[in-house]
Amino acid sequence: MATDSFTETTSTGWFGRIGSSIKGVLVGLVMIVISAVVLFWNEGRAVKTERTLEEGAKGVVSISADSVDEGKQGKLVHLTGVAKATGELSDPVLGIKVEALKLRRNVEMYQWKEESKSETRKKLGGGEETVTTYSYVKDWAGDFIDSSKFKNQAGHENPRLPMESEDWTASPITVGAYRLSPGLAGQIGGFTTVRGDEAVELPETVASKKLHRSADGFYLGEDPAKPMVGDVRVSHEAALPGDVSVIAKLRGSSFEPYLAKAGGSIEMLENGNQSAEAMFASAHAGNRMLTWVLRAVGVLVMFIGFSSVFRPLSVLADVVPFVGNIVGVGTGLVSLLLTVPISLVIIGVAWIFYRPMIGIPLLLVAVVGFVLLIRKMLSQKRLAAA
Repeated sequence: MATDSFTETTSTGWFGRIGSSIKGVLVGLVMIVISAVVLFWNEGRAVKTERTLEEGAKGVVSISADSVDEGKQGKLVHLTGVAKATGELSDPVLGIKVEALKLRRNVEMYQWKEESKSETRKKLGGGEETVTTYSYVKDWAGDFIDSSKFKNQAGHENPRLPMESEDWTASPITVGAYRLSPGLAGQIGGFTTVRGDEAVELPETVASKKLHRSADGFYLGEDPAKPMVGDVRVSHEAALPGDVSVIAKLRGSSFEPYLAKAGGSIEMLENGNQSAEAMFASAHAGNRMLTWVLRAVGVLVMFIGFSSVFRPLSVLADVVPFVGNIVGVGTGLVSLLLTVPISLVIIGVAWIFYRPMIGIPLLLVAVVGFVLLIRKMLSQKRLAAA
């Protein structure tokens, strides 16, 4: 793997930093508002999803995939069976043909990547000096890297991908007497690697590049042992016929999303033979995971927002660098002490709105946090005055 690098040094004066930090205050305020909206919305989304799943678990009925059940039309149903498709899916360029539910072509190109690492040093008087090292590495990547955005473009030009990754999905896909809806078909997973038939004759070149068979699939370039920028390697994966489990609203011989009274919808597919109870348990677990991830994102965005609001204070104090560092630690602590209770208040208000029995205790915890914060600030002020 070849690498090269260069270093760039930039300086920013104290007044320039103050101007940037003041602009950052506006950005910080916007981030605080956005985080509040995300935190409140996320609690509503979580409750709606949970109630939707609870409603679905109570009302779902299991049916056989052998024949269309006319008596269950319009109901939320659960069934298991073997997902199949007629005919073959193919990659017309590389001659891959396979009896599968889905076929995926994965394309990677050997190309330049830019990596950067910066170190910032404060200077007496409030200025900053930033030393940035840009490194250039040749490596395989599935997405095109636009070298026109590199800091140093000369000698690091990436050509366009001569071939794109692509997906093919069979239609129709059936499970017994039923046809999967596009939404259910899109949830099919369980991909395995597939390779082309050695007996199939391939063109000598594709997109003006020499074509080779390889252990993983195909190689476009002169020598697979000595990759050059612009060389491409291609592999294929397929989701083969197999057992699937479905929960959705029955409509004729197919399915559609079930709209729950709680406001959410249910249209689920999992690979393998899964009971309705297991599928709903998995959906509940996914909802809880997403809820905590979005909570963490909302809290982090709020903390960054408060840090941006208070940043002018540390920049002003950076006339003497070590003083600025102390102020920076202090503003970071204040940002954290504001973020935690405010986040709890927002989540508590959301839960009061959606689930009062849980939201009220949570809000009380946040209020206690605010009271303790104010008391601590007042006690420090009295100590300073003394």
